[in-house]
Amino acid sequence: MNRRFSNSDGMIEVNPQFLGRFIGVAIIIFVLIIAASSATYIVPPGFRGVAVTLGKVSPEFKPEGFGLKQPFLTHIHPMSVRQQTRAMPAECYSSDLQQVMMEVNVFYRVPERSVVKIFQDFAGEPFDSLIAPRVQEAIKEVAAEQSAEQIVKKREEVKIRALELARRKIGTNFLDLVDVVLYNMSLSPELEAAIELKMVQEQEAEKSKFTQLKAQIEADTAIIRSRGEAEAIQVRGLALRANSDFIRLQIVQNWNGRSPLVVGAGGSGANLLVSIDDLSKRAPPGPNRPVKAIAPAVAPPRTR
Repeated sequence: MNRRFSNSDGMIEVNPQFLGRFIGVAIIIFVLIIAASSATYIVPPGFRGVAVTLGKVSPEFKPEGFGLKQPFLTHIHPMSVRQQTRAMPAECYSSDLQQVMMEVNVFYRVPERSVVKIFQDFAGEPFDSLIAPRVQEAIKEVAAEQSAEQIVKKREEVKIRALELARRKIGTNFLDLVDVVLYNMSLSPELEAAIELKMVQEQEAEKSKFTQLKAQIEADTAIIRSRGEAEAIQVRGLALRANSDFIRLQIVQNWNGRSPLVVGAGGSGANLLVSIDDLSKRAPPGPNRPVKAIAPAVAPPRTR
């Protein structure tokens, strides 16, 4: 029996049997689409899939890409194998019982071999329950061996030792702890002032040591120079005594080309300033008269 429905355009006849078949086919297609989508999965890049069937975890992970699974029974949980970064506050006490506050950035990665185990034991996120407590514990153990001042000065050394200790605590074959970064270290205001004062005093002491060392070097240099000059004078004196011709050589080398002037005794008994050439011309043959004094080889200034 056909039913008629009226509207503004006219009458439309609808077959109830055909309508029921159409609805049934539509429901079947919808169920098939849902079943097909439930029987497939896609693991995105940088992730691995963990298959759970009726509460049981598969021991093998699913690689990235497209795959098939049991519809409605198996669920694929993605697990990241990329390097991840998490920040956390850290608090520790130094060997001199001073509190040190800092911020820590932790870089870690879940390896493929541990994807299923970490999903089972830590619900897929190991940072809060595994990594953070071990890193905090490692920092405290390393800081307890250093003074607060050394922790601030040797931050890189503290970081390296804490990283190695945290890796041993977590297990290098279980999870990859890539690196930790310590920053924003803070001490009490009183301790910071004391450390700053100590650093200023150390700088002043180093400056005083440098000044003393410089003065000592200058004194040693002056002594060495004086000793060298004395030895040179001594050697020169020995050479002069051993070789009188050396004096003549010095006179010839330093002569200015003018005849030197000498002071000789005149006939009237007065001293005369004459040149050696004139003196040699005036001197009678025979032994030379004694010379009273030798004057510098400089002519007397002329008057205009």
